[in-house]
Amino acid sequence: MSAVMNETQRAGWTAEPPEVADTGADAAAAASGTARLKIEREAHKLEKRLCREVGKAIVDFNMIEEGDKVMVCMSGGKDSYALLDILQKLKARAPIHFDLVAVNLDQKQPGFPEHVLPEYLASTGVPFHIENEDTYSIVKRLIPEGKTTCSLCSRLRRGILYRVADELGCTKIALGHHRDDILQTLLLNMFFGGKMKSMPPKLVSDDGRHVVIRPLAYVTEKDTTRWAAQRNFPIIPCNLCGSQENLQRKQVGEMLREWEKKFPGRVENMFNALQNVVPSHLLDGSQYDFKNARATGVASEDGDKAFDKEEFSAPSPSLPGVQVVQLS
Repeated sequence: MSAVMNETQRAGWTAEPPEVADTGADAAAAASGTARLKIEREAHKLEKRLCREVGKAIVDFNMIEEGDKVMVCMSGGKDSYALLDILQKLKARAPIHFDLVAVNLDQKQPGFPEHVLPEYLASTGVPFHIENEDTYSIVKRLIPEGKTTCSLCSRLRRGILYRVADELGCTKIALGHHRDDILQTLLLNMFFGGKMKSMPPKLVSDDGRHVVIRPLAYVTEKDTTRWAAQRNFPIIPCNLCGSQENLQRKQVGEMLREWEKKFPGRVENMFNALQNVVPSHLLDGSQYDFKNARATGVASEDGDKAFDKEEFSAPSPSLPGVQVVQLS
């Protein structure tokens, strides 16, 4: 399929599912029936939003193409369940043909309920593969007690999943990272890595052999949490990293959630900023040729307006003590 989708193809990805039919005036009139209908409508609205946002991400970044075999990485967490569920729904009405295969890496964590994912995946009708690799013992042997295990665990897991993708003939590898994960990664790289870097929605792997996609890139964690509860997914906690409450990612995530409560719209603006980058107004000489910048005598909308005041939206009146700073 061409990288540039026509309007018909776009509509196939982003078209909304049909409305839920009313169950009748009698049921709606009853208190219990009204409550049930309200829950159903809210669930349907959530499903429409998830399908629309995932479909838009797929279209915007050309994530899935004709004939793709997409390996959906299943961790047993809410996000990977939501990813597989929504991709199944989109597959039924997508303007192209593609296949899904769900893959779980059983890392042999003590007490891991190894029956849960196979039983769930069998119920979905999606082909699946369980890969058994004892990375848990490797991580525990190499990482001192109390230290963060995520980095080593991720590297081991990535290498194994790349191998499995080759063995299964998969052309794309889908991960369940959502909008909040992307913003957390941006802040972590800024605070601790000294980089303006985040999670891209689509990338080529470091070995150049795999295309990794994140179809939940536009989806909020709040919505994956609600969808997981609505669908009653059998969530499996991660005993390796989930117990490390002092992780920097957890702290950054809490900060973002607090911002969203106190300053509605701030987190969304941060995410929008990732899609509106102006290299000429940053400081990276590899992205913009500052050294050879010269006056041309030709007016440009992209030119610097150093003496203009920056204008930002005024804060909500309900947020006392917050003021907009104008830079001159």
